Amino acid sequence: MTPNAQTPQEPSHAESSRDAKRVTTVGAWLDGTLSAIKVVVGLLVGSAALIADGIHSLSDLITDGFVFAAIHYGRQGPDDDHQYGHGRIETLTTLLLGSVLIFVAGGIAWSSLDRLFSGTEVNAPGGVAIGITLLALLSKEWIFRYTMRVAKRVQSKLLEANAWHSRSDALSTAVVLVALIGAQFGLGWLDAVAAVIVGLLVGKVGWDLLWDSARELVDTALPEDAQQQMHAVAESVPGVDSVHDLRTRQSAGWVMVDLHVVVGPKVSVSEAHEIGNEVSRRLRRAFPALTDVIFHIDPEDDAGEGDPSRLPGLPLRPEVEAVLNERWYKHPVWRTLTDLQLHYLDGKISVSLIVGDAIHQPPQCLASQLKAQASDIEWLGNVEVMFITRATSNMSSR
Repeated sequence: MTPNAQTPQEPSHAESSRDAKRVTTVGAWLDGTLSAIKVVVGLLVGSAALIADGIHSLSDLITDGFVFAAIHYGRQGPDDDHQYGHGRIETLTTLLLGSVLIFVAGGIAWSSLDRLFSGTEVNAPGGVAIGITLLALLSKEWIFRYTMRVAKRVQSKLLEANAWHSRSDALSTAVVLVALIGAQFGLGWLDAVAAVIVGLLVGKVGWDLLWDSARELVDTALPEDAQQQMHAVAESVPGVDSVHDLRTRQSAGWVMVDLHVVVGPKVSVSEAHEIGNEVSRRLRRAFPALTDVIFHIDPEDDAGEGDPSRLPGLPLRPEVEAVLNERWYKHPVWRTLTDLQLHYLDGKISVSLIVGDAIHQPPQCLASQLKAQASDIEWLGNVEVMFITRATSNMSSR
């Protein structure tokens, strides 16, 4: 997946499902008709290759049925039982389709090899069989292009896989066409060889579907270059210092990403959250296939330090206030305190005390006094005192 500088107008969910179902229905009718014609004509002229190609078309029809069901259920929105949506239904269906195709390929190849080695005689198929095969080839190439066009528009990996399934049928039909022409001129053994090639082609498509869906089920990440582009997009947002722990996975052609966004340590919660929202917006614009963006705001770069929730934590505000009150309850700063800000940085808790009434001592001196009275507190970091008046604000830190 690559960024799209000019994001096209994307179809709505209902339009995507409707278009996908329409092209699948058209393909199903075509596959059913071609399968019946190929098998009947193949039996009449005694062509194993044409019969095998008919079975391949039948597998396409079965595939269309699975795809239709997967599109209907897999594109439904989240519900109480599937809070991340139903996209995995498409993935599981693709996995099943790959398995079916490999099974069909094995049967075709086995019967064709047996026919080849047994020396079964193949008669000339005739012009009718060759004409029907040529028509089938053109039909399958047309449905491939039609399905692929819709798959790209609605961003359906399953529909794209079904399109390539149609292309494999077109290729196998081309092989059969060559075999029939050869048999027409006395090269009957080409029929069995063509049937074996058809089986191999079907098996290759099945293996590709299995491999792609299995990689998706085990949450394989996007290619490295796509992840680097995501890094660049996120770090281009004003207020973002850096990005780390960016992770991606895919489901039914959609992409999910979560990442840690490092912002300034003293930025307010609301500003940091809006910076994260802007990261999400820009990623969605650059990568239209993104369906889920989860960001975590960090006040400092802790890349490579592991999950902080698994490490011993620092005390939260109730405990911090109780401990500081024991040390500072007699101090004039604490007694005239307007607000207390806590900053969890570098494994310590820095404290900012905001005082509404001016105290006749320099704020640096007051901060030193408070720090000295709490010197035994291991988790205490910097201490700063700020005087807030109607006109001006002064701040000192230590």
